[in-house]
Amino acid sequence: MKLNDRNIILASKSPRRKELLENIGLKFSVRPADIEEVHRGITGFGDIVIDLAEQKAEAIKEKMFHERMIIASDTIVVIDDKILNKPVDRDDAFNMLKLLSGNIHSVFTSLYVFDGYVKKEIKEFTETKVEFYELSDEQIHDYLDTHEPFDKAGAYGIQGYGSKFIKKIDGCFFSVMGFPIPLFSQKMYKLGYKL
Repeated sequence: MKLNDRNIILASKSPRRKELLENIGLKFSVRPADIEEVHRGITGFGDIVIDLAEQKAEAIKEKMFHERMIIASDTIVVIDDKILNKPVDRDDAFNMLKLLSGNIHSVFTSLYVFDGYVKKEIKEFTETKVEFYELSDEQIHDYLDTHEPFDKAGAYGIQGYGSKFIKKIDGCFFSVMGFPIPLFSQKMYKLGYKL
């Protein structure tokens, strides 16, 4: 069975997730889940991102009248056991980048798939370690002037201007971008789908 023969919904408004899935030739419709993302008392950063992705998928699943496949994901940036969400303003973004400067942080990204055809769920996450070079205040301000950091967890985009700051990465690059493409592909193959 070809995966593109299924009716697939991406429950996300992230342009990066859309781009990554389009890059592997997937055909899907985008239907963002209009929900307030709440940590439902879950502990463990991997479990948090799985739960957040599941919340997005559940919101879409409630509106489904036919069999569908729903794909959802969530990403958090963690340093010193602290979650760095999207910055609320320039000062917040500056402080996040100052914290990441010269340090190693973790990026947790979930994969949630509900296959309404075979009634199966996939719930997994990846953890990728990212090391930043030491950044000067001037470098940070120049980066903030690009406006790239403001809609991104941890205040940087690894695929854009933020790539200049990455010293080393241990794990899945695509997960840091926002979606674990290799993990998704392997899980689809195991369900019997061709991409």
